[in-house]
Amino acid sequence: MDDYRITWAQEGREERQVSCVKYSEGAAKDYVGYKQAEPGVSDVRIEPAS
Repeated sequence: MDDYRITWAQEGREERQVSCVKYSEGAAKDYVGYKQAEPGVSDVRIEPAS
């Protein structure tokens, strides 16, 4: 099983934010929706976790 993380742009911060949790592909897709609903969050992406 591959692991994924979520990255996003947070208003007021210069660097992209990175989840500290690794997700399965299906869970990552769900969490992208949750993260996009948060105020000040944009450009949410799913990326392979290293």
